[in-house]
Amino acid sequence: MIKNTWVNLPVKSLNDSVEFFEKLGFKFNKQFDATNMLLNDNTMVTLVEEPQFKEFAQKEVADTKTTAEAVLVLQIESKDAVNELVDKAISLGAKETRDPHEHGPMFGRSFEDLDGHVWEVFFMNEDEMPKDNEC
Repeated sequence: MIKNTWVNLPVKSLNDSVEFFEKLGFKFNKQFDATNMLLNDNTMVTLVEEPQFKEFAQKEVADTKTTAEAVLVLQIESKDAVNELVDKAISLGAKETRDPHEHGPMFGRSFEDLDGHVWEVFFMNEDEMPKDNEC
């Protein structure tokens, strides 16, 4: 079974990206490398400068101005926390990629970080989710 999840993201400027995510409140694991951003106990995002990422992936780096290589989704604790995180990201130079959206018990917003990676931040009111026998 899977023990941990590591997502590697190419960035143009490691220093700018680390500063951006630190200002959003993310912590970095200094045990391995200052580029390992902790999302939770078992999930990390490693920020890798584009030349090293290209060498590691053995492929061209996606042009995030025209291509989405992935959508990184974060579930957080409340609708207010979603708004706070995305508003802060925008104030730090991120770009909101779609209007806030609600679908039943879920609320979400999306932004592109400094390198064009798309982040979806959402809250799910689990008390309002259908029970197993209601599906």
